[in-house]
Amino acid sequence: MTDAAPRLTALAETLLGSPLPLRIRAWDGSEAGPPGAPVLVVRHRRALRRLLWKPGELGLARGWVAGELDADGDLYGLLEQLAGLLWEREPGLAGPSRTENLARLRDPQVRSAVRDLVRIAGPWTQPAPPPEEAVRRVGAVHTRRRDRQAVSHHYDVGNAFYERVLGPSMVYSCAYWRPGHTLEEAQHDKLDLVCRKLGLEEGARLLDVGCGWGSMALHAARTYGVKVTGITLSREQAGYARKRVAEEGLADRVEIRVQDYRDVRDGPYDVISSIGMAEHVGAARYREYAGALFALLRPGGRLLNHQIARRPEPDESAYRIDAFIDAYVFPDGELSPLGSTVGELERAGFEVRDVESLREHYALTLRAWVTRLEEHWEEAVRLTSPGRARVWRLYMAASALGFEHGRLGVNQVLAVRPDGPGPSGLPLRTRDWPAAS
Repeated sequence: MTDAAPRLTALAETLLGSPLPLRIRAWDGSEAGPPGAPVLVVRHRRALRRLLWKPGELGLARGWVAGELDADGDLYGLLEQLAGLLWEREPGLAGPSRTENLARLRDPQVRSAVRDLVRIAGPWTQPAPPPEEAVRRVGAVHTRRRDRQAVSHHYDVGNAFYERVLGPSMVYSCAYWRPGHTLEEAQHDKLDLVCRKLGLEEGARLLDVGCGWGSMALHAARTYGVKVTGITLSREQAGYARKRVAEEGLADRVEIRVQDYRDVRDGPYDVISSIGMAEHVGAARYREYAGALFALLRPGGRLLNHQIARRPEPDESAYRIDAFIDAYVFPDGELSPLGSTVGELERAGFEVRDVESLREHYALTLRAWVTRLEEHWEEAVRLTSPGRARVWRLYMAASALGFEHGRLGVNQVLAVRPDGPGPSGLPLRTRDWPAAS
């Protein structure tokens, strides 16, 4: 076959009922589609079998992770077009809805196109998922054991790999950008923003929940003189963070533990930071999470909860965890609408004092991480696997588009454990966060 791309293009247009908004380059070297459009490279017909067995996002992701699908040129442009073809219509995305596509399967021409696609795809056997896919998980969701498994899948893939992607800051959450700033400067400003919102003072006790590689703990101890307990479920992160603490001579101020937030018993703390951790908690456990942090704070203490949010569903019971993210990136991760998060914090007893959206900042952060990954591609592949590097490239680029289009958000919520009537100790104008003295 030397005409695979024209045939696939024609079949796709029959199935979609509209012109294909991208070019296809097939395994036989043929190419077809609108000139200048983003190019989808189909390196192996096995990718078609994956899509036939798992239509939509998971089939596409498996082909991508296996190296059977790729982009040539504009990755973001290609992902925008694919999103419009595979998912429900959203603002800024073209393409028929999933309901419309299902209705089209009753059309004889469409059914004939499906049969032709099956013939092109080759032997009718379901390909095994790429090995980077999360293994079958054991136990009920969001138990301590299963949460450890999920965190290990995502974070214990090699500290050196994360160094190539995140840069020297080793901060794996949304940065805080100013025009002309580098990624490192933007991450420094985010950490300092958190510290200023928390009103850190020398000698205060800070609990950093989900401390990662120790960046927040180090910045708070180094710059503000606080005593920090950082907790993570990742042993690789903890080992890396402890090494950084020792190298900076801050062992008298910073302790790093491998510990679940539900097992912390040495409160009260003056302040708590939770940056990019609450996405792992799960909706069913969120009230427990909020209550545990409330109980660990002294009266008048502050919590800074930095968390990714999704748009609310018209019917929240219809919410489903993203198939690609659940299988390859954050197993068991769940996103909640901002209103749900604020409500749960208030039900736990907190007074919510400030909410700041950093949505556009996360899009810039993710694009910076993708650039770093692409610049260090050969090293990243050597340090993990080709499939794992492809997972991260696809995940971060697609997520950047999610933030740019408003399908995802990220918010810093400052909440206080009330200490009776009277002043809260916050600035009278809450955005006048005091700088370090």
